[in-house]
Amino acid sequence: MEPCREAVPSGICNGGSEAGQCCSWAEIQNSCCIGLTADGRVLSLHMRSECIHYKFLYDSPLPVGRLVVQLADKAQVCTQRSWTRPYGVGLLVAGLDETGPHLYQNCPSGNYFEYQAFAIGARSQAAKTYLERKFETFPECSRDELIRHGIISVREALAEGKLNGSNCNVAVLGIGEAFNTLDSKTVQQIVDSLEDKSDEHPVDVAPVEGEQGAVQDDTDQAVAPMET
Repeated sequence: MEPCREAVPSGICNGGSEAGQCCSWAEIQNSCCIGLTADGRVLSLHMRSECIHYKFLYDSPLPVGRLVVQLADKAQVCTQRSWTRPYGVGLLVAGLDETGPHLYQNCPSGNYFEYQAFAIGARSQAAKTYLERKFETFPECSRDELIRHGIISVREALAEGKLNGSNCNVAVLGIGEAFNTLDSKTVQQIVDSLEDKSDEHPVDVAPVEGEQGAVQDDTDQAVAPMET
């Protein structure tokens, strides 16, 4: 899902479904990047190379946590040298290994964090707020429910326009399911189903402050003054 942080979600990668957009290396590690495209390509090639090299040496997939540490070390070195600049890109790395699915955020500074759900990029705060409210329910959610949560979080981060299958990409990676990207028609059907549900359950609109004040004034006028 093309998501990300004000420094790296406009984008979102929703953690519950371990979704991400980019390349697939050994069909277990995938990433979503926000920032300079050239830097994102360099780091993606580096991760792909590390996965292939580890597979060649040990005949087993590279654990996601170890890959993220190597990526963080590579980014952090650039902050210590006067003749280089930090990578101008933030990454969300989703992967599956023997310990289960993982979602990591890698910062240009070399810091990295693991999340159950996260969003990075411009206007990602609204998406993160939604994910923070819902993440405790993710372990009990089905695959389709997790995808819906991801799309809703993307919709929350929209500043203008309307979410549809042409401007939203959804990718899924999970236990028993290799990395795959949903086609635009499927995404559009999910978006339409969410809109139908919102129409069926309209939100009660509270009276605005001015209306409350007007009601209070009318009440005060209707009450006769007390005799003293």
